[in-house]
Amino acid sequence: MSNLFSKIYPSSITINHQKLQQNSSTIRCCSNSNNDEHSSTEHNGWILNSFPEKNLVQHQHGIVKPPKPKRIILVRHGESEGNVDESVYTRVADPKVGLTEKGVIEAEECGRKMREMIEKNDDDDWKVYFYVSPYKRGIETLRNLAKSFERSRIAGVREEPRLREQDFGNFQDREQMKIEKAVRARYGRFFYRFPDGESAADVYDRITGFRETLKSDIDIGRFEPPGQQSPNMNLVIVSHGLTLRVFLMRWYKWTVEQFEGLHNMSNGGMIIMERGYGGRYCLSMHHTKEELQKFGMTDEMLIDQEWQKIAKPGELNYDCLITGPSYFTHFDDEDKIFEL
Repeated sequence: MSNLFSKIYPSSITINHQKLQQNSSTIRCCSNSNNDEHSSTEHNGWILNSFPEKNLVQHQHGIVKPPKPKRIILVRHGESEGNVDESVYTRVADPKVGLTEKGVIEAEECGRKMREMIEKNDDDDWKVYFYVSPYKRGIETLRNLAKSFERSRIAGVREEPRLREQDFGNFQDREQMKIEKAVRARYGRFFYRFPDGESAADVYDRITGFRETLKSDIDIGRFEPPGQQSPNMNLVIVSHGLTLRVFLMRWYKWTVEQFEGLHNMSNGGMIIMERGYGGRYCLSMHHTKEELQKFGMTDEMLIDQEWQKIAKPGELNYDCLITGPSYFTHFDDEDKIFEL
């Protein structure tokens, strides 16, 4: 991981360790040549102005909430050794399976397309912040797509284990895996759990935890220092095909049936959630109807995306076709179904 962080951050960072002296409610920084006094608040021994999330709570009536990032960009890793030869999984641990030469090229091309898209649509203060799966093919995809961004454009990176691939059960027996995948097709792709591994439903549970972390980071504006947050921040999530489909399912509250109708993203492909006119993240801000249909989205899902485009955070779509009529068969056609 040191190579990843050395690419994104300076090779040497000088930290000015300041000795703090407290005098009632005033904090004096002894190493400050101007002997400036900085007003601060201490709580249980911690200086709150060191933690933006604490300041947000402490001064919620006196500050403006940080702007939300403009986009959440989902990236599937480039072609991996396992994508072209499944026997690799019998001798190489899944987290250690890397990219092929083609996969490296796909990741580099993804970075170029991403930068071109951002520069075309954003003001000059744009930046990117990365969340990445710890699997080797995820890290290698990040490193290669990041070649399109100079250091000043990269706000940060976080390795996130909850973005890992679905666990298929340690080292895999190739013939047994064929049997397991055939059984999964009969049982159902979402609920079938591989022996010693996970089901898509298990991935859903851990992605729910990641989603809450992500929403908290967005609300706090953790990607840049307080007062310097730009509305042109782009969050990039580098992960795996099923994991990203589950992420979208969880975010937009899609049903199991709708999830099972989705198609995998291409290696090195992107799906872009962009802030709509009301402030919610929407797929149809960037993608065409034809692109979303190719991904496997139904007419009901597309109608909901049009609502997402204009809706405000916290609003409910009471006419949503995704969670309404399909569950009830005893109402007359003219009856209204409301989302609870």
